[in-house]
Amino acid sequence: YCLGSGLSWEPRSRAVEQVHLRCTEGSLEWMYPARALRVVLEPNLSSARHTTVCIKPASDFQGASIYVERAGQLHLVVSEAEGARPHHVSCFSAHTPQRVALFLQASPQRDISRRTASFQYELLSNQSAAGPDFKKMALVEAMCRPCDNVELLLAICSSDFVVKGSIRNVSHDSENHMSQVDVSVQKVYRQKNRIFQQDEASGEWRGPIRTLLQCKVKKGGGVFLFTGNEHFGEAWLGCAPRFKDFLFIYGAARGRGANPCEFQLD
Repeated sequence: YCLGSGLSWEPRSRAVEQVHLRCTEGSLEWMYPARALRVVLEPNLSSARHTTVCIKPASDFQGASIYVERAGQLHLVVSEAEGARPHHVSCFSAHTPQRVALFLQASPQRDISRRTASFQYELLSNQSAAGPDFKKMALVEAMCRPCDNVELLLAICSSDFVVKGSIRNVSHDSENHMSQVDVSVQKVYRQKNRIFQQDEASGEWRGPIRTLLQCKVKKGGGVFLFTGNEHFGEAWLGCAPRFKDFLFIYGAARGRGANPCEFQLD
């Protein structure tokens, strides 16, 4: 997380402030944007597997536009007008995976009223990004088909979250091409962040999982094993077999010594 303010700069300075961020995901908050800010995403990794960058502006993004530097030229990624769109995410390919430079240009303003240009970013590998569009980025996790046994066994090892539960409700957002599955959780095996939490009043564990509208998810009975990955603090659905089917598949694989990781059952 990086926080800065344009008010701290020398009034007569024409220099472009520069910030280096070395994490594969994070956020930046630029208050009172003034002149320009160059943000270099420079993950401390020896591998070159992070090849896609996705940016999600805050809902109150104001005061600047975001460009990406390519071959000495600036290409618009997020305009100030687009920053107010909910769930809007922009993705682009990184020509040099170890070093991506963003350029934030402050918008002209007559007064000193508070504006904040804030956004989250993620550097993604080809394995988790299927194109320059966020809906396609999630497509690998939300495949709109049942996972095969190999995909399922890998999912329980590598997913950001693995929970056992049932579907409480399914809602659809046609404007953003998303569906949300509200899950009543019986057991949390793993979660990267606290998306699934215990309700103080009822004591029940709950959490929302997003998927693509085109997957046409419907509310169904039974107990499932929900797996998937997180993007910008939201859980995206991956493999979700019925729990009894998962038990059979995992038990058979373990009996053959073909399970890629040990999974702690109930």
